[in-house]
Amino acid sequence: MRNQRYQNYFDEEVLAAHPVKLIHLLYRGALDSIASARRYLKLGDIRARSRAVTKAMRIITELSHSLNREEGGEVSGNLADLYAYIETLLIRANIEQSDPPLAEAEKLLGSLAEAWEAHTSEPVPEERHADTYEPVSCAC
Repeated sequence: MRNQRYQNYFDEEVLAAHPVKLIHLLYRGALDSIASARRYLKLGDIRARSRAVTKAMRIITELSHSLNREEGGEVSGNLADLYAYIETLLIRANIEQSDPPLAEAEKLLGSLAEAWEAHTSEPVPEERHADTYEPVSCAC
């Protein structure tokens, strides 16, 4: 029951979040999943490691799909390439069952998250109206 209340709270937070906050949540979720994958790798829990890597890959894919390639120009192209590289690292880590690709993916994504937070450090409105923003899916 408690888990259901947490899930409901989380669902409400995501549905009401400003798009800038959603990107922050996606970065945080991907980093948490990679950290979990590294922990499960050390423990030898193959199934849990694979699930964590898959979750991170889904989030990275969502970040890539959310790029506005028309207006983003070179920056969005570079981000798309970087996201693709991170996905390659995650696939390699899962196939090889090795930590170095996970560590590199975590470092790259951590740098992107820090840059995103620094760039968007201005206050984000907490409330929004449903018709104000384009819908964003969160494949987690």
